[in-house]
Amino acid sequence: MGERIDFRDGHWVVPDHPIIPFIEGDGTGPDIWRAARRVFDAAVAKSARGKRRVEWLEVLAGEKAFKETGSWLPDATLDSIRAHRVAIKGPLTTPVGGGIRSLNVTLRQLLDLYACIRPVRYFEGVPSPMREPQRLDVVIFRENIEDVYSGVEYRAGSGEADAVIAFLMERFGAKIRPGSAIGIKPMSKFGSQRLVVKAIQYALRAGRRSVTLVHKGNIMKFTEGGFREWGYEIAKEKFAERTVPESEAGGGKGDGGRVIMKDRITDAMFAQLVLRPDEYSVIAAPNLNGDLLSDAAAAQVGGLGLAPGGNVGDGYAVFEATHGTAPKYAGLDKVNPGSVILSGAMMFEELGWADVAEAIVRGLGGAIRSRRVTYDLARQMPGATEVSTSQFAEGIIEHV
Repeated sequence: MGERIDFRDGHWVVPDHPIIPFIEGDGTGPDIWRAARRVFDAAVAKSARGKRRVEWLEVLAGEKAFKETGSWLPDATLDSIRAHRVAIKGPLTTPVGGGIRSLNVTLRQLLDLYACIRPVRYFEGVPSPMREPQRLDVVIFRENIEDVYSGVEYRAGSGEADAVIAFLMERFGAKIRPGSAIGIKPMSKFGSQRLVVKAIQYALRAGRRSVTLVHKGNIMKFTEGGFREWGYEIAKEKFAERTVPESEAGGGKGDGGRVIMKDRITDAMFAQLVLRPDEYSVIAAPNLNGDLLSDAAAAQVGGLGLAPGGNVGDGYAVFEATHGTAPKYAGLDKVNPGSVILSGAMMFEELGWADVAEAIVRGLGGAIRSRRVTYDLARQMPGATEVSTSQFAEGIIEHV
């Protein structure tokens, strides 16, 4: 019988046989989850030599939940994740323009999973548009709750939008074109600083040299500019002996082994990741900036098929594949399961099972080097052999 994971004094308390809820996902979700679960179980068995194992518990969300319960996100699923604290999920459907709101965003907000963590690194042999993709090795911490993703948005011509426009024009003299749609961008000191704290803590724990605050504070001076100001402030307040601003780290002084705090304007950061990627180690960014940077960085090292993600709060975490559902490939045993597999590696690392995480990464790297890969990689790798989702999982297990 499995036991529940606990969280005490800021640390996970993980039994040898933890119960971990999973959502297999929509579209290709069932295919990639089956493959990922086999890899996870093999990595745990290999690393723990029978002393540890995971009890997987299915919970429902998305299309499967709607068909079985009439709800896209049943209360029972939320209750189970809250009770067990850590979960993993495949991709979920989100209609464009109407219908349900993003289930991913909803999960993050209801569980206060305020840090979206996206490590981006290169695996030898993966096709990349870059000449030296191995130079990019960055972990992006994206604020998950605030910014334009907070859901405060009104349709053009609606009573709500017109009322907000009228209020801003009459009260503050704002210039807004009548009939506009309106979105509100809340960013707080509290939300920004707890995200930056998590990024700095990770950098210190992982031995990474810098944390870069990415913002558009030259234009949005009080929201994005606030993010920059609050980030530097909390670094000085909580980590004064272990961090140093970039402006003070040069001039022959060196950094003294401390984490260097940098900041970059968002558009410049995109260029920097292409031209000088090895100068950046950990990035902390508001919600929209972090979303865009994460996918752009992933494209440099081979795309979203190998892009893991984790949504982590204080005592709760949900790890996920970062790509979409790809419904045209559903049930074909065809797509790359790498994203959810690497998300599982992130999950085990977060829980303190570093040996399991390392085994998974080692297995995936070995499978890619063997050049027996799924179609998305095979079509870009001369001489590669295309294999199915399940066969790729077998190759990963062979190299664990």
